[in-house]
Amino acid sequence: MRTIVKGKNIEVPERTRAYTERKLQRLERILDDRSDRSDALVELSVEQHRSASDSHIVEVTLVIDGRTLRTHAAAVSHRAGVDEVVDKLERRAVDHLEKPRIRARPEQEKQILRKIADGTSNNERELQIVKTKRFAIEPMFEEDAAAQMEELGHQFFVFVNAESERVNILYRRRDGDLGLIEPIIGGEYTKGRSKAAHRSNGNR
Repeated sequence: MRTIVKGKNIEVPERTRAYTERKLQRLERILDDRSDRSDALVELSVEQHRSASDSHIVEVTLVIDGRTLRTHAAAVSHRAGVDEVVDKLERRAVDHLEKPRIRARPEQEKQILRKIADGTSNNERELQIVKTKRFAIEPMFEEDAAAQMEELGHQFFVFVNAESERVNILYRRRDGDLGLIEPIIGGEYTKGRSKAAHRSNGNR
């Protein structure tokens, strides 16, 4: 497997480069006979606005049979980041090899790696939760929740059901009507009750 190590606006020390290349060789035992047609691009950078514990960024793009795996890590040092990112790549490579795949032509592989090395490919990253919102919710009946959802113009509404004292989720269906999700810890999925059944139960 060919490994390319480069820095983003930084010079990569030879010791760090050698360490990175050595760690990436761990993937060869997973790739087996595919290692001779696989390439890895490792980009190292430092983001000054981050805290010292996660300011060193390691981004790796691995091309296996023309298909691309990308992952990254933020750590206190580039070596620590490389350790973390290689662990991630080992798990993802195993999953990748177990899935059906289409063999790409050698020229396609070269074009993919060339774009990555030139920085012209899309810099995709793993999805991350970047923001958390907290808000107070008060117990209310379904009808009141529906009215408040309409007033806000939202497609879904989270509330505490005053009858069950459980968190419920009200959402708008494609047909324009409303649906209700009632989470149950450890329970199984069940079909939702109809409006008619709900009214019948309420009249008992």
